[in-house]
Amino acid sequence: MRYHFLIPAFLATAGMAQAGGIGPKYKRPDVPVPSAYRGATTDTATAESLGDVQWFTLFQDPELQNLVRTALAQNLDIRIAAARVAQAQAQAGGARAEQFPNISASGSASRQKSASTPFFPGFESNMSQLGLSSIWQLDFWGRYRKANEAARATLAASDWGRKAVISSLVANLASAYFQLREFDLELDIAQRTLAARRESLKLTQTLEHNGATSMLDVRQAEKLVETAARRIPDLELHIAQQENLISVLLGNNPGPITRGQPLLAMQLSPAVPEGLPSTLLERRPDIRQAEMRLVAANAQVGVAKSMYFPQISLTGSAGWQAYSMTGLFDSKVYNVGANMTAPIFDFGRIRSGVRLSEAQKEEMVLTYRQSVQQAFREVSDSLVAVRKNREYRERQAALTNSASEAAKLADIRYKGGASSYLEVLSSQTDLFDAEIGLAQAQLNERVAVVQLYNALGGGWQP
Repeated sequence: MRYHFLIPAFLATAGMAQAGGIGPKYKRPDVPVPSAYRGATTDTATAESLGDVQWFTLFQDPELQNLVRTALAQNLDIRIAAARVAQAQAQAGGARAEQFPNISASGSASRQKSASTPFFPGFESNMSQLGLSSIWQLDFWGRYRKANEAARATLAASDWGRKAVISSLVANLASAYFQLREFDLELDIAQRTLAARRESLKLTQTLEHNGATSMLDVRQAEKLVETAARRIPDLELHIAQQENLISVLLGNNPGPITRGQPLLAMQLSPAVPEGLPSTLLERRPDIRQAEMRLVAANAQVGVAKSMYFPQISLTGSAGWQAYSMTGLFDSKVYNVGANMTAPIFDFGRIRSGVRLSEAQKEEMVLTYRQSVQQAFREVSDSLVAVRKNREYRERQAALTNSASEAAKLADIRYKGGASSYLEVLSSQTDLFDAEIGLAQAQLNERVAVVQLYNALGGGWQP
């Protein structure tokens, strides 16, 4: 009893020890951040960024918005990521609980009766017990606090990973939808071209029947018809496969996809502000995920180093016991104690554990820096792609206009007898290729904006 005064002092010392802890404090690694992105449209960067725009503001097509909402609710990748977050939450809860005492209760009751014999009289006994016990591992060296820090960082990394999945899903779905509408546009071009060439074939056959042209012209007209016709089943194949892809992104089995605006009506913002490169470290979910993994690895170094020091625990128990045998008596019992274990010689196990945790931390540092460099590269690539695809689309539009005028003139010259059908064949082929090329250029320009949006960390915002 004279040692009871040691317990409050012991607890006070434990509380003060928890304010410190073994292991390095986290500091974000220094990474070279450029003052502006390579490929930026302006020399002066502003804080405004396309990545801050919410996806339903960037994508104006109502049907595309509905598809994105469906995917966010049903996509299996997002649901898998959410399950990983739930796992990390449970692990964080378990790590936090290690800092507190573990209290348990126990109880028992028994009754025994013995019949009398010629040599011994009979007897009856009853026994009851009820008790509470507790054990508390004192966190003198911050082992459990560091473990809790690592668990919380792992939880944050899982949540940022979920946001990265959302961002990628939004970008992939938008790109897939634009591709689907581009295939639809190509199919429309092929069908219109096929109808026009069939009319031209009929005219050529009539002229040949009346002796105004040769069979060679008929065969060349048939070649134009078949060139357009063979494109249609190929496009229908691509459309069906693209619909299947979008269905899976939606979390559905393969099926048809409802269309919204035509590709040419889907106007994205002509201004694509890239923002400050320094803000990318806070906005990109994959960078934040890599940093949270680094925070967890840094805390694990402290956990490993704490194993060098003694582990101290407090134990206590209290209970009540009743026992009767021809009489009745009860008693109350309690016990309070402290235990300490300290490593003396472990053949280098603890040292190896520390080296492992430090090597894992170094890996996470390099992974973080790699993520930052990759992010800057993706933004720069996307900025160049947006600008160059726009320039290409403008040139392709001019080429298509020229090809259209050339085809009209060739048709007039042929009908007037000033040229052969070979000139019509060449001009019609050039026009068809130019129209398909323009459709693809329209797609590439829009996809480049989506990729820039994703590279700038957009799409995961609620």
